Amino acid sequence: MIQASKLIPQGKGLAAALLKRASTVELDWDVRQKSRFETTDSVDRTVGVFLQRGTVLRGGDVLLAEDGSLIQVWAAPQKVLRITHCTNHGTPFDLIRAAYHLGNRHVPIELKPDFLQIEPDHVLAEMLRAMHLIVNEVDAPFEPENGAYATGGHGHGHGHDHGHAHVHGPDCDHGHEH
Repeated sequence: MIQASKLIPQGKGLAAALLKRASTVELDWDVRQKSRFETTDSVDRTVGVFLQRGTVLRGGDVLLAEDGSLIQVWAAPQKVLRITHCTNHGTPFDLIRAAYHLGNRHVPIELKPDFLQIEPDHVLAEMLRAMHLIVNEVDAPFEPENGAYATGGHGHGHGHDHGHAHVHGPDCDHGHEH
């Protein structure tokens, strides 16, 4: 078994040629939330992943193995509920309402401009249908938002600079240098 304990978020700084030679692993959301697990990569190696507690892997992240090899992580398709607004009876604003209600229930949710995705839950599906939203079960990669208070690994912006300055009011203090 080969061990991987270093993470390069989104492969930042790696040359495209290196990424092309990297082996891959496809992992569902449940596994990508774990900091310690075993998997098999695309070249049939058993990989023991040992990351800092609280680290969440995202599709496109790269693991550095102890032998120097790279392993690119992909979000595996899995059963999810895709939520869209009804074009006949609603508006895209209905998705904002749905996200609000799901957030109040602390449900992991993937936000897209024209749909939301959550893990299958028949009670939530019925609640959303009662709000006149369309809910379909599909197989798709699941990349839910990190919580506002996420810690470790990939907190805000996948743990790397996301290209804009933070502007805060005078009473704002949530861990950034001013």
